[in-house]
Amino acid sequence: MVNNILLCFGTRPEWLKIKPLIRELDNYKLLFTGQHPDLLKDIKVDYRIIISESHNRLDQLISDCITQFPEGDFDTVLVQGDTASAFACAIAAFNRQKKIVYLESGLRSYNLNHPYPEEAYRQMISRISDINLCPTELSKNNLISEKINGICHVVGNTVLDNLLEYKSKCEYTNKVLVTLHRRENHHWMSEWFTELNNIAKQNPDLEFILPIHPNPNVQKHRDLLTHVNVIEPLNHSELLKLLIKVKFVVSDSGGLQEEGSFFNKKVIVCRKTTERPEGIDTGHLYMCESPKELTVLFEIINKDYTVNSECPYGDGKSSKKISKLL
Repeated sequence: MVNNILLCFGTRPEWLKIKPLIRELDNYKLLFTGQHPDLLKDIKVDYRIIISESHNRLDQLISDCITQFPEGDFDTVLVQGDTASAFACAIAAFNRQKKIVYLESGLRSYNLNHPYPEEAYRQMISRISDINLCPTELSKNNLISEKINGICHVVGNTVLDNLLEYKSKCEYTNKVLVTLHRRENHHWMSEWFTELNNIAKQNPDLEFILPIHPNPNVQKHRDLLTHVNVIEPLNHSELLKLLIKVKFVVSDSGGLQEEGSFFNKKVIVCRKTTERPEGIDTGHLYMCESPKELTVLFEIINKDYTVNSECPYGDGKSSKKISKLL
């Protein structure tokens, strides 16, 4: 059992996966690592990292998290996911001989360039963690094969705990949700957008909806999407209300692979690899490694868009399982 636990987060995806756990824990404190400061409008934290200005943001973020890491009355540190700040907080905790709990441990692509730098961070965090909370049996087996020293538990993915109230409202409509933003797609984002726009033009019976990411490497190509409904970014609840209504999803997002699968929506994954391959076996995920493959996959899924397999990433009750383990 842990006495006092420090929960580290700084991005919206991290918060969405930690928030359900907070409801199940008594003795915890929050450390905010600073990437998405608008989160603090609704969340009260105990500690905050102040990120310095630098041309190399990753280096500076790691340095700031390590040097500003709090010396508080907690014996355990929980980090989630694969951000630079999660890696830095894990290193800081390790240097202070704190117990490290790694939420969403064991995800692997085994390609350090896809995704970069996330794959390296997640491998290094799990190596020094005392407790690895794995979403699936496959992720646990990855750690066992790597001879990880820490204890490994399969608990599902906590992000799905946020979705239970929406599950009964799912339906299929003529809407297709599209999100494209990952760093490894920036160099050919124009090709993805061009192919997507051609598909939308040829299928006027469908409404393609793309909440566009604020990154300039994405924004500069938005004029290519003349037949796509380009909208401003959605908050998580707005995204879920859209997701439960769509026919299927086209995305390079990790989270939407899990959330789409939970709602039995097929997802075309616009990446060369995925660290969530369980959904391929269950028929939820379809890998699209390049823009030129998108049209063929679209035609297949547009004709056969339903899936009846159980979601491989959890049942929406992960936080309760974790609270019994900590």
